[in-house]
Amino acid sequence: MWRDNAMAAALALLLAAVWAWRDWAALAALRLPDTDDVMRLQQIRDWLGGQGFGDLAQHRLGAAGLEMHWSRLPDLVPGAIIALLTPVTGARAAELVAVILWPPLLFAAALMLVAAIARQVRASAPVAVIIAALAYPASALFLPGRIDHHGLQLVLLLILVRAVIGPGGWRSGAAAGAASVASLVVGMETAPFLALGGGVLVLRWVADGAGERLRLLGYGASLVVGLALAALLFRTSGWGVATCDAFAAPLWRAAQVAAVAPLALALVARGIATARARLIAALVVGGASGVAALALSPACLSPYGGVDPLLERLWLGRVAEAQPLFGAPLDHAIGYVGLALAGLAATLWQWRRTRDMGWAVLAAFQLAALALALVQLRGIYVGTLLAPPGLAALIGHARERGALPLAAAWIVSAGFVYPALGSLVAQPQPHATCDGGAVLAQLAAQPAGTVAAPIDLGAYALAETRHRVLAAPYHRNAQGNLAVYRLIDLPVDAARAEAQRLRVDLIATCGGAWDELGAPPAGSLRTALRAGTPPDWMTPVAPGASVYRVAR
Repeated sequence: MWRDNAMAAALALLLAAVWAWRDWAALAALRLPDTDDVMRLQQIRDWLGGQGFGDLAQHRLGAAGLEMHWSRLPDLVPGAIIALLTPVTGARAAELVAVILWPPLLFAAALMLVAAIARQVRASAPVAVIIAALAYPASALFLPGRIDHHGLQLVLLLILVRAVIGPGGWRSGAAAGAASVASLVVGMETAPFLALGGGVLVLRWVADGAGERLRLLGYGASLVVGLALAALLFRTSGWGVATCDAFAAPLWRAAQVAAVAPLALALVARGIATARARLIAALVVGGASGVAALALSPACLSPYGGVDPLLERLWLGRVAEAQPLFGAPLDHAIGYVGLALAGLAATLWQWRRTRDMGWAVLAAFQLAALALALVQLRGIYVGTLLAPPGLAALIGHARERGALPLAAAWIVSAGFVYPALGSLVAQPQPHATCDGGAVLAQLAAQPAGTVAAPIDLGAYALAETRHRVLAAPYHRNAQGNLAVYRLIDLPVDAARAEAQRLRVDLIATCGGAWDELGAPPAGSLRTALRAGTPPDWMTPVAPGASVYRVAR
């Protein structure tokens, strides 16, 4: 086992070094790969700068500050690295070390867990580690700079899968419960997989009563106690928000009620003698707890149901990972789901050959990932990281049949093959390019004020300037995002009045900005900006600048 773990750590660090070298110019400027990464860094800065541990609001975002749907849990390790190194290296160097070091540490943990899962189903762990290291798109979540919560959630889900896939006692149940609680604290995206993990443990108890009772007991107790502790430790300033898109009161109530079901089943298990009786008990108790949970927190039926329809169409629908599988461009769809489909086929083939319960559990998680990808492509990340054990078994089988089958098996298992195949069918999409760095530099040179800028620049502007930013790519910021969309499509004179009402000091534009709105209305502010003829109440902050100061 230690050899597998050493190989996993070495591969993670080697790839991280290569990726960091490739992306060094952006990393050195702390221009992180994704808006969520840079917002995470800003959230950590705010915390270390004196903002309360439970205060997750971005006070410079939106019209009057925005209560984020995030958690403090993913901030702990990178925040600790920054806090420890700042007295020695200074804040900027400490932040650079943290954003480069934290993702490969998570990547190493993920690869070690893949190896453990492969060993459990008797597939080659070293081969599975190699496949997982290149398993696009999941591997992209561990690039240097990717300090958002997705990598951590993948690690927590792998802990859950490892805990439920093989035989075990109360310790594996407790590990599954703790990983589930931590994942819920981080965010709602993985809730379907967490429910599936709990369902697997209950079904294993139904099939094997006494043999699985201790694991179910450990799981239920860990859930109940863990959720109670999490409510104390990670209670945020947005605890009372009515939506179910974060670890706050509605989600906590629903989860705590649901957690009682496996604990109750384990406690009464001694009096239930047959599998049929256990199944009936599971259906009754599980159904009752589910109804009670949704009755207490009906918002959890649609955690993101509050997204404004216009924003869903103009912004959320353009986010690659948020698109449904059959609504995404063909090249994106192939690149995202190719490896996961190959892994699912290999896993099902192994289950058909062996009838091993471990392969059946793996297939269930992979099928769930594919089902979620039909709604949002991001669901496939879990399926991608669970593909390597089945593909490793396929490679082992092909090795016995000669060089040609072996080469074919390796090609099918190579994650980078699928985006390459997708690129062959990609349709050229001409669009104007945005020099975000230039815009941000112009904004940073101005005195602090309120900025109206394209949504995708919002998080970077918060991190790199002192300004208040109206728009940023977060679903709770409907008011600020809609305000900017409305402002730039108003007639020029009306736009001035609206800018004054919003107390906007600076308006930033960029190549391709607001193209999602379609053709600009005649006489609108967007038409004037696109033509390079801003109205006289907007003054460029420098000759040729794309940032304008608004006259009051």
